[in-house]
Amino acid sequence: MISTQTGFASSQPVTFKYLDIIASFFVAILVLSNIASSAKIVDLGVSLFTIPLVFDGGTLLFPLVYVLGDILTEVYGFKTARRVIWTGFAVMALAVLFFFVLGKLPQESFWAQETGGNDAYNAILGGMSYGGIVLASLSAYLVGELTNAAVLSKIKVLMKGRMLWVRTISSSLIGEFLDTAIFVLIATLTGVFGWEIFWSLVLTNYILKCGIEAAMTPFTYWASKFLKQKEDVDIYDK
Repeated sequence: MISTQTGFASSQPVTFKYLDIIASFFVAILVLSNIASSAKIVDLGVSLFTIPLVFDGGTLLFPLVYVLGDILTEVYGFKTARRVIWTGFAVMALAVLFFFVLGKLPQESFWAQETGGNDAYNAILGGMSYGGIVLASLSAYLVGELTNAAVLSKIKVLMKGRMLWVRTISSSLIGEFLDTAIFVLIATLTGVFGWEIFWSLVLTNYILKCGIEAAMTPFTYWASKFLKQKEDVDIYDK
């Protein structure tokens, strides 16, 4: 098994069988969760003390991005994870540009009468190209994911590869906090969300994201072990 501080043991190019698959799911889930975040706010009628636990639609899907990010960092190292994270950032920016341009194109009259036209589009998909949600999503994602990967990578070296659950949960608590706080704060400051649901969104999103990722820990263990064996790699970023 390959284990190295800064790269691979051989100078020959290394081809991984599963890296492209994981990276593709990472990017796809990232874009889908951001569409869901701008499309719907969910209220299940549950409160924690006096704070209603409401959350945006992407909260249920976005933790999978962190799960895959943990697996990428644990198996392939921070350098590879960082590359995938930046790729996700570029694709999300492309999606924002596409939805913006699409929203500016003239609408067909019959379609507009039957479906609500641009008003319906702007109410849902238009949110993906609105300045506030774009700035919030891109900033929160980049800070949260890079922090999560860096923390997990450093703890792996300190713990000499033991107790994966400590690394994934610790890094997620930090990364998800930054992600949630930055996203909700910027989105609220720019008028996407109202201040009356600020603490509800922060609290609920953080609890759900961390809870879902913690529940996925057995999968993270299995996937990391499987990939290390199949890819014959286990990077330590010393």
